[in-house]
Amino acid sequence: MATQRFINIDFPFKNSNEGNYFKMNSTNTDAIRADLLHLLLTNKGERLYLPDFGSDLKKYIFEPNDDITHSEIKDNLNETISKYIPNLLVNDIKFTNNDIEELIIVELTYTVTDDTFSSTETVTLTF
Repeated sequence: MATQRFINIDFPFKNSNEGNYFKMNSTNTDAIRADLLHLLLTNKGERLYLPDFGSDLKKYIFEPNDDITHSEIKDNLNETISKYIPNLLVNDIKFTNNDIEELIIVELTYTVTDDTFSSTETVTLTF
């Protein structure tokens, strides 16, 4: 019987159906997406021994929903992702308007570049 190979813990955390404490990722695409979400949803200073890890997106919650704030968010995301996930290339960062003026919806399209494969995914964050 072959054992299944796991890469990392799925994020956000979920219960496992296989008997592990947490749901685990077994594909590169799922693992990179989980790593990206973990990076983006962590505030700087929350991670022990890595005080610079994270994106600080929560600091923009009370900022105006305008082009200046969007530009700052883009810069923050590009800098953070290039530092901690170097095999991930950010293709586009879009901001979607909603009925609620204060709500910021960020759609991040990225390409995973490796020696063996390249795939494009999108992740959407609402805050």
